[in-house]
Amino acid sequence: MKKTVFMLFQPTALVLIVVLWATIPADWLKVAWFPTAISIVTLLLVQTLEFLNERHAGWRMNIRELLTDLFYMILFYTVIGKLETWLFDDPLLSAKESLGISAAWATQLPFVAQVALTLLVFELGQYWLHRLMHNSFLWWTHAPHHHITQLNAVKGLVGNPLELLLISIGVTGLLDVPLNATFCAFNILTAVAAFAHANVRFDPPRWYAYVFTTIETHSLHHRVGFLDTRCNYANVLILLDHLFSTYREGEATVVGQDELRRLSIAEQFLFPLRPLMAWRRARSASTPG
Repeated sequence: MKKTVFMLFQPTALVLIVVLWATIPADWLKVAWFPTAISIVTLLLVQTLEFLNERHAGWRMNIRELLTDLFYMILFYTVIGKLETWLFDDPLLSAKESLGISAAWATQLPFVAQVALTLLVFELGQYWLHRLMHNSFLWWTHAPHHHITQLNAVKGLVGNPLELLLISIGVTGLLDVPLNATFCAFNILTAVAAFAHANVRFDPPRWYAYVFTTIETHSLHHRVGFLDTRCNYANVLILLDHLFSTYREGEATVVGQDELRRLSIAEQFLFPLRPLMAWRRARSASTPG
């Protein structure tokens, strides 16, 4: 019975999220903090599942990991969220209005299609940004996320603040879809990302694992060795990796980088400065005393 419950948990959760946002009272959508609260509840709910059906004992939650995860969750939904709105969302909407850009056709789509479209548009951007991070200088912003040495539900929010800001960027504001469809898409994104990082033995149906990212495929993306991380880039739709030939089958039980040394929060924040600091050290060493 337990195995069946956890096998069906992920697809069932996504269906319930769609039903929630399709039927939610319009007045609730006007409450600014409500979507954020739903996302946080989603993350915490998935985290509790780790205590009910643990996948790997080596990834078991401890007080240090819990406090770090909570710190990043608060950072993401406060500072990063405000910066993303101020630097990207508001200018994008202003440009859309001034240029007369419209996607009114999206308002005529069924609710589920609106959600799927929003999710796909955002995920396409995320896939290519994530792939670029693993194949360019942007790795220095993304590397702290790969220095985590265990996977837990909130670990998708752990990393350098610059990377957290970059992964928040999207152009879904160009789509004229209702607020409930937008919130639903991002609630699904939050849920699947949490599932993909959670230390939970889900073992979902094959069809689900072909479309959505799972802990199996995402743990493989976090395996030890920089070159080995160049696969399974999709945050939510692993289907994109199938389409763009970056999918790899398998699962990793050991994750991390640089001899599995866990970074402190301060080290995660300063990590992108490493090339500069190394250059300065080299320059100082080569300068005659």
